[in-house]
Amino acid sequence: MKKVQIKHLLLFILLVAIDQVSKYWVRTVLAVREPVVIIPKVLKLEYHTNDGAVWGLMGGKVLFLKIFTFVVLILIAFFYLKVPKGKKFNVLKVLLVFIMAGAVGNLIDRVYLNYVVDFIYFELINFPLFNFADSCLTISSILLLILALFYFKDDDFAFLDQMFKRKAVTPKNNGDSIDANKTNDEDDSEEADKFGETNETDNDEDDE
Repeated sequence: MKKVQIKHLLLFILLVAIDQVSKYWVRTVLAVREPVVIIPKVLKLEYHTNDGAVWGLMGGKVLFLKIFTFVVLILIAFFYLKVPKGKKFNVLKVLLVFIMAGAVGNLIDRVYLNYVVDFIYFELINFPLFNFADSCLTISSILLLILALFYFKDDDFAFLDQMFKRKAVTPKNNGDSIDANKTNDEDDSEEADKFGETNETDNDEDDE
């Protein structure tokens, strides 16, 4: 494993740890007390459970979300390993690490609790409660989209074509084809020689 990958692995572990520690505090402390006001009428911490996806979407689809998250994680990890080397692509890999960490953080909740713990509440706009993992997922996805539109060029994603490009099939009978061509050339030469001999015979008969 290379140094960059080790750093990204440590970042991944750190993000998942922050998510799980914060949720543990919410379940054991915040769940049995009044919400913690950060900014009055704007932001507060409040215990909430969610058996759906982010922002309460797809409520009750826990099993589906477990399987879906697992499959998506495999695809993102495969994509991460295929991203080219270089400083230009390092930011892309970091964002993928944040996305994977967010997905794993919520997946752990769904596997062990059958629900996700949310606790961050923007009261000012009545925004659905979310957690640290959701923040990693959402912010990283938005930044990834911005980079794809304004930072990376079409040529930078040429590696995607190589990932899905089928290898050209090499004909198995190349040797036979070459031999066949040689045979055809030899036949043509023999016919030309015969034709030449016939013409010479005709000319001799005319002379006589």
